[in-house]
Amino acid sequence: MDDASAAPVRRFNLHRLLRPASVAVAGASPDPRSIGGAILRNLRNSKFSGRLTLVSQTRDQIDSQPCVKSLRDIPEGTDAVILNLPRVAIRQAIEDCVARKVGGAVVFATGFAESGEAGRQEQEAIAALCREAGLALLGPNCLGFANYVDGMCASFEDLNFSQNDLAPGTRRVAVIAQSGATAANVRSSLQARGIAVSHVISTGNEAVLRVDDFLAYVIDEGVSAVALYVEQIRDPAAFLAIARYARERQVPIVMLHPGRSARARAATQSHTGALAGDYAVMKTVVENEAVVLVESLDELFDATAILQRFPRPSTGGTAIITNSGAIRALSLDTMEDVGLPVAHLGAATREKLKALVPAYVEIDNPLDLGAAGYADASIFTTTTQAVLDDPAVGSVIWAMTGGGPRQQLAKVEAMIPLSRRSDKPLILTITGDGAPLDAECLAAAQKNEIVLFRSPERTLRAMAALQRHAKAREAATQRRTLAHDVPVLGASGAVSEYVGKRWLRELGVPVPAGQLVQSLKQAQEAAGAIGYPVVIKAQAPSLQHKSDVGGVIVGIRDESELSAAWDRLHANLRGAGADVVLDGVLVEQMAPRGLEMVVGAKRDPRWGPVVMVGLGGVWIEALRAFELLPPDITHERAVERIRAMKGAALLGPFRGQPPRDVDALAGVVLTLGDAMRANPSILEIDVNPVMVFAAGAGVMALDALIVTDTQAQQ
Repeated sequence: MDDASAAPVRRFNLHRLLRPASVAVAGASPDPRSIGGAILRNLRNSKFSGRLTLVSQTRDQIDSQPCVKSLRDIPEGTDAVILNLPRVAIRQAIEDCVARKVGGAVVFATGFAESGEAGRQEQEAIAALCREAGLALLGPNCLGFANYVDGMCASFEDLNFSQNDLAPGTRRVAVIAQSGATAANVRSSLQARGIAVSHVISTGNEAVLRVDDFLAYVIDEGVSAVALYVEQIRDPAAFLAIARYARERQVPIVMLHPGRSARARAATQSHTGALAGDYAVMKTVVENEAVVLVESLDELFDATAILQRFPRPSTGGTAIITNSGAIRALSLDTMEDVGLPVAHLGAATREKLKALVPAYVEIDNPLDLGAAGYADASIFTTTTQAVLDDPAVGSVIWAMTGGGPRQQLAKVEAMIPLSRRSDKPLILTITGDGAPLDAECLAAAQKNEIVLFRSPERTLRAMAALQRHAKAREAATQRRTLAHDVPVLGASGAVSEYVGKRWLRELGVPVPAGQLVQSLKQAQEAAGAIGYPVVIKAQAPSLQHKSDVGGVIVGIRDESELSAAWDRLHANLRGAGADVVLDGVLVEQMAPRGLEMVVGAKRDPRWGPVVMVGLGGVWIEALRAFELLPPDITHERAVERIRAMKGAALLGPFRGQPPRDVDALAGVVLTLGDAMRANPSILEIDVNPVMVFAAGAGVMALDALIVTDTQAQQ
């Protein structure tokens, strides 16, 4: 487990940039339609009360305020400078800021790393100046930031500052995005729902300051949640340290990260100059730190809206209370699609509900109350309280048709006493898409912090994200420590199969009985000792895919077949042009029949090790039937993930085949995870296939490819 007392290192003091006592604007303008004019308007509207210096080469004053001619003329020690300047003027401007001991600067200009190699080099030269001087640079290619808490805005976006004067202690969400347009979109969506925003920060190309720098800052400032959009996490180790910090302080991070497809990865590179990494590996690692990774903007809005109000969801199932049979049926379909568990109501809860509802109401989850709440909405309150009290229930969703204004308001009023005292997520959904809701209903919902949705499907998808978050938070308290030493593989590069299997055997992974031989006579002696039928395999570090060159012959039943197979194997290698020096030939027993699976591990150069388990043969690629798992996963959770993966029905009783030994398969997953954590020289392990036998009969590794680098560092 990680050390909850260890705070991540802060690379910069961001208070001077984000909460400045003094600001200079280079490129200010009296024209309200210009970028320079918009910057000044936002500074006024955000109620910035510090010292303001305007810089203009062509004007002596703007709006009755005197201007200085150059950044060299601004007061020494100015906290923050807003650079509304073209790209060609930025380097000199930064040099001037350094000379005047400025704390931080915002650069809107484009044409840097996102535009090609020349722009990248110019950006890096500017970044080097800032890093050497300790100047906190936001951008370039960004929309700047707005600090709604302290009254400061360094952006030209048209912003609403009506939320500045909220009472202390109001729950607020920070919005951080590498895309300025996305930052604006998320901010406006949250504010439209009545959710207070603390900061909205567009990081752009991140020449100096990165998302993890701002994450650390807003968490320290006491936000309730963070909505995050990133196209590349530039320092995974720093990001993961901040993610752990956020989890320990119960601040949920909801993150949208494009890159699941090859075309999306290419688009992000042209957008912000990002060098895309392996999305699947990133997903596995960040979710292991309880980051809520979502797949759409809708989910980003929705999951953030729930988590800012209910930051500690439980792993219990979801209950639905509705007044529509159609919504009941559709909700069950959606819950299955998104993997959201349906809570099984206990006997005591069912008895309570029977006493609360008319006799015609079927006691089930979802609970369809029909028209019972039309005249008296208190039935929603009483039944929901009974459901919330059930320990199997982790969240409750009201999935309702709203009715007229009176019925809409009645539903909100029925939820108010529950919402005030419930720690479990309690969500109101009134279907209707863009159909207007009663203004009094909306005002009451916002005043009482009731999370309100218009689509049951969106609600359920967001709740599925929360369920994953709850499980990840729980898993973070149950990580395995290394229980034993892992034997070291000394060679560098690909390791021959027989060496890899010897190593696996030392780790406790069952492998077939076998022997490396140098001659046919030795092969016959080994086969006699092992017992027919046997398989023979050519062995050399360079033969990573032996079957492709005829280097594997199976089903050898006796000595005469072995003699013929020996000759055929060597002829195959010669015919395929496999000009290799063999270590020898591995003679092995033929394994019993079972279900072929694959277990592997890889060490990503940026994100570290992950373990993979999936169906064997062609299915892993054809169906993408695999799971990536963190290397410190517990046995219980490994079993759960294996049973949930695509194609997992084959692991149960299937068409006359017995259920398979998933426990033993999970044991291999844990063993490889430990090996990757303990030995940084291991880059990749591919155990393919792993034959999984009937429940209780174990597994057997039939092949092993291991790649090492003795120079690698953790």
